[in-house]
Amino acid sequence: MKVVLLAGGLGSRLAEETDVKPKPMVAVGEQPILWHIMKHYSHFGFNEFVVALGYRGDVIKRFFVDYHTLNGSMTVDLKSGELTRRQDEQEDWRVHLVDTGKSANTGGRIKRLQPLLDSGTFMVTYGDGVCNVDLRDVLRFHREQGRLATVTAVRPPARFGGILFDGDRVAEFTEKPQIGEGWINGGFMIFEPGVFDYLEGDSTILEVEALEKLAADHQLSAYRHDGFWQCMDTLRDKWLLERLWQSGSAPWQVWA
Repeated sequence: MKVVLLAGGLGSRLAEETDVKPKPMVAVGEQPILWHIMKHYSHFGFNEFVVALGYRGDVIKRFFVDYHTLNGSMTVDLKSGELTRRQDEQEDWRVHLVDTGKSANTGGRIKRLQPLLDSGTFMVTYGDGVCNVDLRDVLRFHREQGRLATVTAVRPPARFGGILFDGDRVAEFTEKPQIGEGWINGGFMIFEPGVFDYLEGDSTILEVEALEKLAADHQLSAYRHDGFWQCMDTLRDKWLLERLWQSGSAPWQVWA
């Protein structure tokens, strides 16, 4: 089953990083957030990826072209130029890198990928959010529902900590509680090929036009995920993810 990674946006709210690279290539630890997302899918057995490229797609292409060579150990004979690689373990991934236009919207990018995807069920997510959802369970839920599309619904963390009162006295502070209501689409979606009928062209916004029409036609399900989810929209979000990764207990690191 193929996994589509939407990696073509400008990432304008993270301009400190995205002036020279697309947002999916902003690093958390030593690897871009795109790598973290792919490791998540790979952990659950989904190893074929279709990366929808747009803004600075050359940076993403270069990362994958160099990945096999630059990861792991090697010996270089400087006199002859001969390069010998050691037998280091590599990711078992097949990655399709597809230019989907500089200005196409999210739905338009998926529409451009139709020739690669219209043979069966496929997955879609954004190139800037990490999660610890069990992807096999999402797939099981999708198949049980029998609809054209499933989104993973999450409750984003509040931006600020909360205060608990005892009368007028502050009893304690709470650390960034999950918002009690307000479920949103956190990505990690599953689609049937019939979804392409809801995608008209480059101008189609997946989240507005396509998903809303699918919902109106009773063809959209939502898998509720109460666990960890975090997007990387701002520099503050990047710092949060970096702290979690450096702590050695990043919630989204479901792989060994």
